[in-house]
Amino acid sequence: MALRQLRKAHVHQTVDGHKPSELTLLICLARKSRSPEEGLKVSEISRLLEITPPTVTQLINSLEAKDMVERQPDPSDRRVVRIRLTEQGRVVTRKARSHMDASLGKLVEYLGEEESNLLADLLMKVQTFIEENPRPDLDLLQMNGDEKID
Repeated sequence: MALRQLRKAHVHQTVDGHKPSELTLLICLARKSRSPEEGLKVSEISRLLEITPPTVTQLINSLEAKDMVERQPDPSDRRVVRIRLTEQGRVVTRKARSHMDASLGKLVEYLGEEESNLLADLLMKVQTFIEENPRPDLDLLQMNGDEKID
């Protein structure tokens, strides 16, 4: 996860004119789908990317218009729609991953072996900290009286 965050920081450049958020969704589909044919549900994508289902739907609509993804009914439950990559989506995903890997390689080269290892160790510590100290659910926090200010 820590290296994923580092990679995401370098995705701000577009690949073939696609926005970083679109590329993130494409890569999520490529990595998390059990098979290319199965795809993921919108709720699964939302949970994995930690963004709201309406935002995921907007991204899917944009990618579907570009022939990058397609909606398919789930064979076991026709009420469920799964999102999967098209062949064109797979090509762009490979390009995006290659671009991210090259950027990460340049960073490692720039830092050198010792600093790269130190960075990796620190990022792993950050990941452990985040896992052990999850963000609070702001909807569940008790009010402290500030809400009564007129």
